[in-house]
Amino acid sequence: MIGSELDAAGVREPSLREAYRKCREINAQHGKTFFAATRLLAPSQRPAVHALYGFARRADDILDDFDDSRGNELRAEQLQKFSTQLYDSLGEGKPCGDDPTLTAVVDTARKYDIGWDLFDDFLGSMRMDLTVTDYPDRAALERYMYGSAEVIGLQLLPILGTVGSREDAAPHAAALGKAFQLTNFLRDVDEDLRRGRVYLPADELAAHGVDRDVLSWCQANRRTDVRVRSALAEQHAVARAVYTQAWPGIEKLDPASRPCVVVALKLYSEILDRIEEIDFEIFSQRATVGKVRRLTVAGAGVARAWGARLRHGSR
Repeated sequence: MIGSELDAAGVREPSLREAYRKCREINAQHGKTFFAATRLLAPSQRPAVHALYGFARRADDILDDFDDSRGNELRAEQLQKFSTQLYDSLGEGKPCGDDPTLTAVVDTARKYDIGWDLFDDFLGSMRMDLTVTDYPDRAALERYMYGSAEVIGLQLLPILGTVGSREDAAPHAAALGKAFQLTNFLRDVDEDLRRGRVYLPADELAAHGVDRDVLSWCQANRRTDVRVRSALAEQHAVARAVYTQAWPGIEKLDPASRPCVVVALKLYSEILDRIEEIDFEIFSQRATVGKVRRLTVAGAGVARAWGARLRHGSR
């Protein structure tokens, strides 16, 4: 299957094909919902999407490596090395070394004319994770999310294609990236707290009488305090509103790409449904969309994807 995708994408060189294969493996292993949606794209589009996922995952893994006392110092060194290799290759055509995620994403960036500034903004937010553990207000969190989530939507736009200008579709693509990340923030409060991070605006939590100590109490007792439930419900509503901003952008995409984005949007928004269904008890269970439901939604998307390709032609 991956061989036919690479053939369709015009990837012929053996080492480059292997780099794309590795990115696909990373996506399949770590991004099950995203990977399922990607299967609805035309074969020629899939390798580039896998490359972007593999690149982002590689940067994220650097942040989670090194548990010793020099952890942050080593993370910073590795992230800087990663950044330097990327820019040396994008800007000066130097080899990417033995990192397949860089090899694949540089090829993708060149093929689809994805601006280096989007990668710079992404890596800037990754650097924030080395030192920033709390966000005092919504504006501070928004600055982080632009680089860590919104630019992902913007990077995908040239791969997905648009029916009008890319600029017209860009705000909706950015909103979709933000909506996905806000969903993750809500689902992963417990996990992020274990890593010493809180990705919710401190002033908005404080309005409900919630601070890091209260969240830590919830974690220790595996239950959601009533104040925390109220605060999470407010954040839940914020995430829902961002999905509303993202939806109109689907009609601005190439028709053949729409089924993929619809499936991704539906499955991710259903994580919010699960959070609400468990009454925000996120410290004792993980809100997930079951495999059967993922397959059902993806199956319906397959029919739409094939219909779109027949009507408009596949790439």
